[in-house]
Amino acid sequence: MAASLSLNDVNLHFGGVKVLQEVSFHVEPGVIFGLVGPNGAGKTSLFNCISGHYKPSSGSITIDGNEVLGSAPFGLVRLGLARTFQHPALQLNETVLQNVRLGGHTRLPGGPVSWALRLPSTDRAERGMRSEALKLLDRAGLGWAAHLPVGELSHGLHKGVELWRALLSNPSLLLLDEPAAGLSHTEVQQFIQTVKRIQTEHDITIVIVEHHMGLISALTDRVVVLDHGRKLMEGTAAEAQSDPRVIEAYIGKDAADDAA
Repeated sequence: MAASLSLNDVNLHFGGVKVLQEVSFHVEPGVIFGLVGPNGAGKTSLFNCISGHYKPSSGSITIDGNEVLGSAPFGLVRLGLARTFQHPALQLNETVLQNVRLGGHTRLPGGPVSWALRLPSTDRAERGMRSEALKLLDRAGLGWAAHLPVGELSHGLHKGVELWRALLSNPSLLLLDEPAAGLSHTEVQQFIQTVKRIQTEHDITIVIVEHHMGLISALTDRVVVLDHGRKLMEGTAAEAQSDPRVIEAYIGKDAADDAA
C-alpha cells in the first residue's frame, strides 16, 4: 500500500553550515512527487535525511504518520522505504540477477544468524526471491541480461538494475535520486515510460530528485523547489517553470532580468 510522507521544519546543520532550513511539505499516498532546484540547493541532503543516511538537526519526518527522523536505513527499509542513488551502488562483478536479489534481503525470515546457518526456511525464501527477481527482470525487458556481470552493461542499464533492485523490497515509498543523470535522450524517454508502468502496476508513492525538467514535467503530480536549503515554492511542474523566483534561482537574477 502506498505510503504518505510528511516533513515538518526539517533542519540540517554541519557545524556552522546550514544545509537545510525549516523544510516542510506533505506527499499524498500514490502520487509521483518531484524535488527540484539548482545545484547546491540541498535536494540530495534532504533525501539522505529521509532515508536515514543523515540525521537532521531538528524537525520531524513521518511515513504514514510514524516518526522516522533519525532511524537507521535498514530499519526504514523494513518500514517500506527504498531508494536509488545518483551513482548506482552496484556489485559490478556480480550478475544482474545477484544484484537485484539483494533488494529482497530484508524480506527474508529470521536475521543474520538464520541467513548464515542456511536454515530451510531461509533457503525456501531465497528461492522464491530469485524467482521473483527473474520475473521483474523479464517484465523490465532485462531477462536477457540476468546472468551477465553488471560491469558489462551500459550506464543506462545500471540505472535500471538499481531500480528493479529497489522494487524487489516491495516498497510503499520509493526515492529516486537523479535517475536521468548520464542518460541519453532515448534512455530518458524509456525511463519515463518505465516509471509510469511501475506506478500503474505497483501501489507505491514515488519521490524524484531531478534536474531534467522534461522528466519532471512528464511524471510528477506536484513539485517542491529548494534553493539554498530552503523551500522556495510548491505547485505543479508547469507552475514551477513559470515562477519568477524559480527562474531566478536557476539562471541568476541578472539573467532573469535580461530575459524579462
